[in-house]
Amino acid sequence: MSDVVDSKDELPLLVVVGPTASGKTSLATELALRHAGEIITADSVQVYRHFDIGSGKPTAAERAAVAHHLLDIADPRESFDAARFVEAASIRIREIRARGRLPIVCGGTFLWVRALIYGLAKAPPASAEIRARHQQIAAESGRAVLHAELTAVDPTSAARLSPNDLMRVSRALEVHELTGIPLSRWHADHGFRNALYPARLLGVRRSREELDARIVARVEAMWAAGWLAEVERLVELGFRDTRPMGAVGYRQVLAALSNPAVDPSTLLPAIVRATRIFARRQRTWLREEAVEYLDPEGREFSLEQRAPSFTP
Repeated sequence: MSDVVDSKDELPLLVVVGPTASGKTSLATELALRHAGEIITADSVQVYRHFDIGSGKPTAAERAAVAHHLLDIADPRESFDAARFVEAASIRIREIRARGRLPIVCGGTFLWVRALIYGLAKAPPASAEIRARHQQIAAESGRAVLHAELTAVDPTSAARLSPNDLMRVSRALEVHELTGIPLSRWHADHGFRNALYPARLLGVRRSREELDARIVARVEAMWAAGWLAEVERLVELGFRDTRPMGAVGYRQVLAALSNPAVDPSTLLPAIVRATRIFARRQRTWLREEAVEYLDPEGREFSLEQRAPSFTP
């Protein structure tokens, strides 16, 4: 039975977070069904059209059961960053609340989640000239060259960014070049302390062993669903060098396509390892946040009462 409230716009914003394969989408769907909610996706790959299987987009059944927002809204060649997400998500939050329904943000791109809740650091605007230069360097010399340059000027940002994350590495270099101040210092000065949206962060309670097993099952299911064929089609469409193709999993599948025969016995374990590393980074971020951990179906959740704590 759903909780009864007079006005959903007076409630804290519900935000379902957690590492890859923890069951965020299923939990958000259950909560939305019980509390007249709609889901706003906070995922830096799911925003892009055509990248479906490897990004773990909600199933057709999940989309039919609950309204989902910010899926498939960008062309893979576009730059869709935290600022664009915050603008789009804020509009959806207002619209959902105006309908008398409950907005539920759900996703694993925690920088976007933080930006939505606390706002963005006042770093300088983008420079098309600098970004074009970075794109050229990456194309001619490889993305690792830019990451090494970032390590020299902003080791804190470099440590949290993958060398393959060209968009964010480029942005960090851009900020330093324009201001002489590392992006990490901009973030530290901002502090992410004053919430623009009072929020409740919710996660799924799972042991590390359970999460590891779920990652294996997730990768195997994606492969069986046609992940290789999806990446082949994306390459044919001209999306080889786009940002979402650098995401965990897609990057490994793309590299395997250069081989005459793709051997799942070596490729899938490589994807599992990369996903587990990514999940560990996500868990590290979550330890800094006050997350309420629920059972996978969210049976313990109440709009008014917080769930017990849990260490992932």
